[in-house]
Amino acid sequence: MSHFDLSPLYRTTVGFDRLVSLLDSMGRVENDGGGYPPYNIERLAENAYRITMAVAGFSADELDVQVKESQLTVRGQKAPEAEERTYLHRGIAARNFERRFQLADYVEVRGAELRDGLLHIDLVRELPERMKPRKVEINAGNSGSGTVIEGDKA
Repeated sequence: MSHFDLSPLYRTTVGFDRLVSLLDSMGRVENDGGGYPPYNIERLAENAYRITMAVAGFSADELDVQVKESQLTVRGQKAPEAEERTYLHRGIAARNFERRFQLADYVEVRGAELRDGLLHIDLVRELPERMKPRKVEINAGNSGSGTVIEGDKA
């Protein structure tokens, strides 16, 4: 992927710093742990989402889900095994991981559940009332008593 210089956007925009920083950081190749653990992001409804991560072998105590500002971080810290084991084949990864997700504005984490080796994180986008569309009633009265602006002599 080519590197794009976004510095001209900093010079010509006001208030979009976070957006430009996000675009800039997405352009950088980041070490994502080789895609471990695998995950899905699904849309459940218009404003409901779910992240599902395959965390086989991890208990709820070994997982940490945190939200700070608009970033969701999921960490897995495997506890050391009490007894030494000799594996003939080890195909189930039990390594520590950290996975980060950038959340859009007004997206909140509603909860997390560990079931059958899958960590489900439910997210909901809740727009504030001022951001939701609203209908403005039109006054069709012909009474001639329109809005008077102070100082207006009609």
